[in-house]
This record gives sequence, C-alpha cells and structure tokens, in this order.
Amino acid sequence: MDTSEARVALHDRLENLDHELAALTAVPRDPMSAVSFGKRVGDGTTEAVDRLTKVGTAEQLSAMRTDVVRALDKLEDGTYGLCDRCGGLIPEERLVARPWSVLCVRCASRRAG
Repeated sequence: MDTSEARVALHDRLENLDHELAALTAVPRDPMSAVSFGKRVGDGTTEAVDRLTKVGTAEQLSAMRTDVVRALDKLEDGTYGLCDRCGGLIPEERLVARPWSVLCVRCASRRAG
C-alpha cells in the first residue's frame, strides 16, 4: 500500500472537513438574522429544524475528523491499516475508498450499531 497517497488524501480531507465545520459553526455576522419566534406557530420552525440539521451534520463531520486525525497518527506510528479495536488488517480496498478508516468493516459495523 502506498502510504504517501493516503497521507495526501487524509490531509486534503482534513482541510475540507475543517472548512465545512467552520462554515456550519460560524456565528452569523448580522445579529438581526437570528431566529425570531413570532406569534404564528411556524415562524421559527423552519429555522429551528435547519439548526438541528446543522448540529447533526457538524457532529458527523467532527467524528469523521477524529478518524482522519487518528489515521494520520497511525501513519506516523506505523499502524496504518490495522484495526484500532481488534488489531486485524483493514482491507486495502477499504483504505482506498476511505483512507480515514481506523476500524475493519466488522468492528465499524459494531460501532454503528
């Protein structure tokens, strides 16, 4: 496995994640754009749902960022390609598709469940 390609892909992904997270968590510059809950029932509902969606997305991106940083650490310490949970090999196909994979498929499915 060519770890130099993985390193480049991981650094690119980390930069993209940082930009996405910054955009999601940015404080609005215009204080007047804050949610104003009016007298009608639906006045603030759309904005509230949008904010909840952004929070969920930010949490997912943050979790992925943690995996990207961990994968970069694993490249440095020579354990890239080994599952953090069981120590088994992570298939090369998985690492090509998701260079930030730090768990094998079996252990990743347990984490999601």
